[in-house]
Amino acid sequence: MEILLYVGGDVARTQAFLQQLSSHLPQSRIRVWEPGDTKPADYALVWRPPVDMLKNRAGLKGVIYLAAGVEYLTDLLRQHPDLLPPHIPVLRMEDAGMGRQMEEYACFNVLRYFRRMHEYDAARSTPHWQKLPPEDIAAFRIGVAGLGVLGQRVALAIARMGFPVRGWSRSEKTIEGIQCFAGEDRLADFLSGLRVIVNLLPLTPQTENFLDKRCFTAMTAPAYVINIGRGHHLVENDLVDAIRDGQIGGAALDVFRTEPLPESHPFWNEPRIAITPHIAAVTLSDEAILQVVNKLTMLSEGVPLTGLVDRERGY
Repeated sequence: MEILLYVGGDVARTQAFLQQLSSHLPQSRIRVWEPGDTKPADYALVWRPPVDMLKNRAGLKGVIYLAAGVEYLTDLLRQHPDLLPPHIPVLRMEDAGMGRQMEEYACFNVLRYFRRMHEYDAARSTPHWQKLPPEDIAAFRIGVAGLGVLGQRVALAIARMGFPVRGWSRSEKTIEGIQCFAGEDRLADFLSGLRVIVNLLPLTPQTENFLDKRCFTAMTAPAYVINIGRGHHLVENDLVDAIRDGQIGGAALDVFRTEPLPESHPFWNEPRIAITPHIAAVTLSDEAILQVVNKLTMLSEGVPLTGLVDRERGY
């Protein structure tokens, strides 16, 4: 098995991945792609690959994208429609330890807003000792946008804490204990009355700018935003305006349109916006390697695939 590897030009990460992969696939020949390498390969393992890596690659039987979000690759394929023939399957990572981390991040912030800890933190600047009335959990509706592998895990984890949880996706889903909505015609019903929205949508032309004024206005004030999808899901000015108007009481943001977030960005000066540097979930190398090996096995044996990317949908 000839395997071609490219991990965004990160030398340290590439070498670590190469070493682990070689120990699991001792019979395979694995090489790191370098400019000018046009030799055949059976499979390509990639993250943010340049066009030249995939262009006219003879013998290619499959591509595995080493992340759950594949918008970089699907955008590349839209720009270069002949880059990968349609018969070559493209697979993405489905969890690799990210699910548990996403659960932790989402649940932590849901509880923080539900227990009004953000307000107690703000009161310290006064200083002011005051007990706030508790929220009613039955009325504290949580909405999870995006019901893929990670979104379903997050929705179920929040529901296990006793919150009423809704889910929204582009296509129909049925999840026990979650009130599911699908499609544009049910989006208004999904948003109506939400206190918290947790975004885990894939980034596509259809989902870009999903978190906007329309979304915020439909929710029940003070509402809260947790974005662990992609930065381009959020209309930044709409969020700032909604916070200043009191419609949005706070936001926990882990992803941004520009990363690192520029020092001059207005988010830094808004205390009601919690900022984390894209750490809600990171790929755990041991679990990622095992998943890659499993996907390579499925590809080589011709068995039904999981994590197959729909190029038209973009995820």
